Amino acid sequence: MSDAVTRAAQLLREHRESIDRLDAILVYTLAERFKHTQSVGRLKAEHELPPSDPSREAVQIARLERLSEEADLDPEFAKKFLNFIISEVIRHHENLQK
Repeated sequence: MSDAVTRAAQLLREHRESIDRLDAILVYTLAERFKHTQSVGRLKAEHELPPSDPSREAVQIARLERLSEEADLDPEFAKKFLNFIISEVIRHHENLQK
């Protein structure tokens, strides 16, 4: 193997190791987030509050779009990602109210 190919293989391995660590961080961060949203859902169910809060969701989406622009991440991707998370949270909240 040439030195260039060996170096490329090493760089690829390092990038993949970083990706694996970041994936773990994402999973644990999402788990922590859902622990808090489950608490919110139980509180809403206990006090007969609606499972969704469209004004809060709009603020959160705008905030995430702003953060994604600052981080040089596609704001449309960030918006889709947060919308997915919000829909899961609402689904969990609805299930708690049954």
